[in-house]
Amino acid sequence: MFHKNEYIERRKQLATQFNSGILLFLGNEESPMNFFDNTYHFRQDSTFLYYFGIQEPGLNAIIDIDEDKVILFGDEMSMDAIVWMGRQKTLRAKADDSGITLVSPAVQLETYIASAKGRKVHFLPPYRAEAKIKLAGLLNLNINQLNEAVSVPFIKAVVAQRSVKSAVELVELDRASEISADMHLKAMQMARPGMTENEIAAAVHQVALNAGGQLSYPIILSVDGHILHNHSHRNTLKEGDMVLNDSGAETPMGYAGDLTRTFPAGKKFLPAQKDAYNIVLHAYQEAVKALKPGVRYIDIHYKSCLSLAEGLKSLGLMKGNLEDAVGQGAHALFFQCGTGHMMGLDVHDMENLGEQYVGYTDELKKNTTQFGLKSLRLGKALESGYVLTIEPGLYFIPELIDQWKETNQFSEFINYDKVEEYRNFGGIRVEDDYVVTDNGSRQLGKQLAISVDEVEAIRSNAF
Repeated sequence: MFHKNEYIERRKQLATQFNSGILLFLGNEESPMNFFDNTYHFRQDSTFLYYFGIQEPGLNAIIDIDEDKVILFGDEMSMDAIVWMGRQKTLRAKADDSGITLVSPAVQLETYIASAKGRKVHFLPPYRAEAKIKLAGLLNLNINQLNEAVSVPFIKAVVAQRSVKSAVELVELDRASEISADMHLKAMQMARPGMTENEIAAAVHQVALNAGGQLSYPIILSVDGHILHNHSHRNTLKEGDMVLNDSGAETPMGYAGDLTRTFPAGKKFLPAQKDAYNIVLHAYQEAVKALKPGVRYIDIHYKSCLSLAEGLKSLGLMKGNLEDAVGQGAHALFFQCGTGHMMGLDVHDMENLGEQYVGYTDELKKNTTQFGLKSLRLGKALESGYVLTIEPGLYFIPELIDQWKETNQFSEFINYDKVEEYRNFGGIRVEDDYVVTDNGSRQLGKQLAISVDEVEAIRSNAF
C-alpha cells in the first residue's frame, strides 16, 4: 500500500464533488474455478483499490457525505481461516494503513444502506455477477435496473481523479513497464524455430511472477499476429514466421504494464516483413511525437493512421487521396483497432466505467459505427498526468479481405490484387507506455529494442 495519507487525500478530493448522499464501493469477492474453495487468483476491484488500497476479498466501504464518515465493512479472520491460511494482518490494522478509523462487520452494510432512506446512494457499474446480485439486494432493485440506476456523477468524478496519475502512481507504472520490458526481452532472447508458443508464453509469465507480481492481462503470443486478441499458444515456430508478443506485468499494488513487440522466429526479418515493420514503427514514432497536453487523442490516431496509409501506398496496397481514405476508414482493412488507450490500475483503465466517460466527453462522442473508429478507446484531449499506450499495427485478416473484396469496398483506395499477395502475411504491432507531461511525454519503464536493427541484433545473438 501507499502511505495512508495518499488514500485519505484521494477520498477527501472525491467527497468534495458531492453535496450529499452516500458513495458505495464494492470490493471483489473470491471467484471459484470449479468448486467453492478452489478459486481464481484474487484481484481487487480497481476503484476500491484506488481509494482504500486493501487487497482482500469480502470488503465493502462507504463515504457518507452528509455524516462526513468513511466506513469499511468486513469481517476479521475466523479460526477456520487462520487454520488454513495462517494469521494475517488484522482487518483493523489494514484499515489503519488506509487511514480508516471506522470498521463494521460485513453484515451491517445492508442495515446502513437501508437506514439511508431518502438519501442518494451513488454506485458504479458492476461488472461481476456477484456484485450485481449484492447491489440489487442492497438497493431493492431488479438486476436489469442496475444499469439505469448507476450514478453518472460518481463515474465522472472517479474518472477525472483516476485519470491523472500521481507521483507515487508513476513509480508503480514505471516498475510495471520495466518488468514488462524484461518479459519481452526474455521472449526475444529464447524464441527459435521448433519451439512452441506455449514454451515462450510460460517463460514470459515466469518473469512477471519472479518480480513478485502477476500478468496484467492474458498473454497474446502468436505467429498468427493478425488475430488481435489471440490467447491460443498452440503453434510451433518455423523459419520465416513473425512472433507477435503482447504481454504486460501487474505490480503487487495492481498497476499495469502493456507492451508489444513483433520479431522474426529466425534471426532476420524477411524483406517484406522488414518493410511492413518499418511502416508500423514510423506510425508509432509519429504518434509519440504528437503527445502533449491539449491534443486530442483522436487526432493522434488519425496521424498514425495516415502514416500507415502512406507506407501502404509505397508498397502498392493503397492508392488515391490518403486523407480521404483515412477519413472514410479505408485504412481499416489493415488497421482495425485504435492507436492506444488509457492505462493505470487497469490495463484498459477504468473500462468498466464506460468508454464514453473514460475516453470521450459530452462534447466529443465516440464514433461507434465506423469500422476502426468504433474500437478507438481514447479520443479526448490529453492532460498532463494521463498514462496511455501507443500501439499502431498492420493486420492482414483473410476473412476481412475476402468480405471487402467481394463488395469492392473502397476500391478507389485499395489495390485488391496487391492485397492478395499479403493475405497470409499475418500481423505486426509495436507498443509502449507513455505518461503525458507538461511539455510533451515520457516513455515509462526502460528502453526495449524496437528498431529492426535492435531486434535483429538480439535475435542473432539468441542462437
